[in-house]
Amino acid sequence: MTKIFLEVLHRIGVLIQYGSVKPTILCRDAKFRVSNTNFLYQKSLTEPYCVLIIILLSFTIFIATPAEAASLSGDLLKQPPTEITVSLGNSANELKYEPNHLEFLAGKRYKLKLINPSNQKHYFTAKNFADGIWTQKVEAGKVEVKGAIHEIELKPGAEAEWVFVPLKSGKYGLHCPILGHTEAGMTGDIVIQ
Repeated sequence: MTKIFLEVLHRIGVLIQYGSVKPTILCRDAKFRVSNTNFLYQKSLTEPYCVLIIILLSFTIFIATPAEAASLSGDLLKQPPTEITVSLGNSANELKYEPNHLEFLAGKRYKLKLINPSNQKHYFTAKNFADGIWTQKVEAGKVEVKGAIHEIELKPGAEAEWVFVPLKSGKYGLHCPILGHTEAGMTGDIVIQ
């Protein structure tokens, strides 16, 4: 029973890490509070119905998180991705992202199509953004890359598609780290709501 209870606490903690839910649960002689991943636990749970209430509450919180619920049911990968195209530079060789402001919804699947119409290479670098998403894949030519991606380099005329699901809300910076590009204005921001 203790193992089940700890698993429930873990699930609540993981889900709350990506949201703003901060429940306090009271059951007769037991009290614990979850605030992000910091737990305050007092006394032991001896009443079986109390454990059942906590388990049911944890599943309610669990299902209420769109990204987690969709990924568990497999529906997330069946969801057609929303496609957004971003140009890294342009044919006039201006150092900018077009568009330079991107907005995504947590729990929704996206395909970010990156193109480089300029005659010089550019990077799509947004490490903190990349840490707040789940990457399904990046495709470029006949190559498919899976796993954590922090930046993508696009050579002149190159294209890549990044399929991902945002998980962590926030505002993130975007820049091209090539010497002089960031300073010339090749920056942007990404918002996950």
